[in-house]
Amino acid sequence: MPDVSMFTWPVRVYWEDTDAGGVVYHASYLRFLERARSEWLRGLGVDQLALKQATGLAFMVHRMEIDFLKPALLDDELAVTVEVKEQRSASILFAQTITRADGATLIQAQVRAACVDLKRMLPARIPGDITERITRD
Repeated sequence: MPDVSMFTWPVRVYWEDTDAGGVVYHASYLRFLERARSEWLRGLGVDQLALKQATGLAFMVHRMEIDFLKPALLDDELAVTVEVKEQRSASILFAQTITRADGATLIQAQVRAACVDLKRMLPARIPGDITERITRD
């Protein structure tokens, strides 16, 4: 079981992540952040497809605030962190960072993901077994 207080996922920058100058395109950072949150959930034993099929629930980004501090470049090795800052009945607030292998912080983000009933497209309570996994130390 991973340490749920801080999770790190490695990412390498490929051509598809960059603009014509080899600098990471700003929207690519959103994919990096999303992948890390998805892998964090997977590490907790949460299969998002099975969750959707069994309950009709999914996690969706409700709000995101990003500070772009420094650029990443083609072939950089990055580390994307996930840290739970707050959990409510139907949402989770994450603090996320993206750092380069040299230790430079490139991105700082706050992301609120909501648990949503996909049929009604309304917030829904996070299932108890998932809440237990998140709050386990």
